[in-house]
This record gives sequence, C-alpha cells and structure tokens, in this order.
Amino acid sequence: MEDLGIKNETIVGTLILLGFDDLHDLQIFLFPLFFMVYLVTTVGNILIIITVSADRSLHTPMYFFLGNLSFLEILYTSNIAPRMLVDLLRQDKCIAFTGCITQLYVFCELGTFECFLLMLMSYDRYLAICQPLHYADSMNWNLCIKLAAGTWVWGFLLADVLQLLLAKSLTLCGPNEIDHFFCDLTPLLKLSCSDTYMGWK
Repeated sequence: MEDLGIKNETIVGTLILLGFDDLHDLQIFLFPLFFMVYLVTTVGNILIIITVSADRSLHTPMYFFLGNLSFLEILYTSNIAPRMLVDLLRQDKCIAFTGCITQLYVFCELGTFECFLLMLMSYDRYLAICQPLHYADSMNWNLCIKLAAGTWVWGFLLADVLQLLLAKSLTLCGPNEIDHFFCDLTPLLKLSCSDTYMGWK
C-alpha cells in the first residue's frame, strides 16, 4: 500500500517547561537568587518612575521616555520571572498551550515596544545634541505623548501580525517538553510538526 505521508500524531495541549531541569539539585538555591534579582529590578524601576513623576525638574522628554522604559521593564520581567520562580519550587511545570501562546505574545509585544522606545530615546538625544537650539520646539510634550502612544500601538500590531498568526498556525505534536524556562518562539518551533519554514530558519 502506498504511503500517503500520514503519521500517527498526538496533538499537544499541555507543555512542560524544563527550565533549569539539568540543575535539579541547585533549584532550591537558585530560587532566592532569582527572586532577589526580580525584586531589585522591580523596586528599582518603581523608584525611577516615582522619582521622575515627583521631581518637577525631571519633567523633560528624556526622563519621560526613561519612565516609560522603567514601566516596560516591570512588565517585561513580570511576564517571565514569577512563572519561572514558581517552577523552580515545584515538580509539575506544566503550562497550557493557550497560556504559553499568551506569554509568548506579551513577550514579543513588549520586546517590540522596547525596540521602538529605545529608538525614540536615541532620536531624543540626537535632537538634544545635534540641534540644541531647536530641541524645545522639535520635542514638545504633545509630540512625546504621541510618540510613546505610537510605540505601544506598533508593539501590539507587530506582535499580533508576526507572532500570533505564526504561533496559532503551529501544530505541536510528539514530545511536549520545552527546553527553556519560558515560552519562546524558537523552542515552540522545535516542537512543531507543521511547516515552520519562513525563510529565516
């Protein structure tokens, strides 16, 4: 009988994040270390936001963008670190496929936003250094707010188009173990039994 290329596949609905599984004996020691790093990162960024908001002399475009970057870093680390910390303490490291896609989407959206925000911060410094006499007219508060809002919108749109469409079209089968501590695109592509070639592999 002719082989039609049909394989016996088990569709994956739950994934296992292996994380630091090879350091099983050290995970109890890694938890306080990573928890302290997460706590310092979060508190440090909150202090930056409070300082920029409270001090009138820091109400400039540069510090406005810095406050946005600090807020972004809080969201960025909070998307990955709490789940990773919980997984360090438990045996069952399962995550639903929809939860994995949600974490991937938030990660990609915030990463896209960070790239645009760093570009805006560079442009702000370029104007301040290369065109100091026109800086106040070129970078006013109205423009700063529009640029920051635009980066959030572009972050959402690009993450939607590039990541969700690709991730939703994935058919995961076979082993359901992700050799990572969070849901990233590359480990998901390794689990896919559907065609994942898009020219950059």
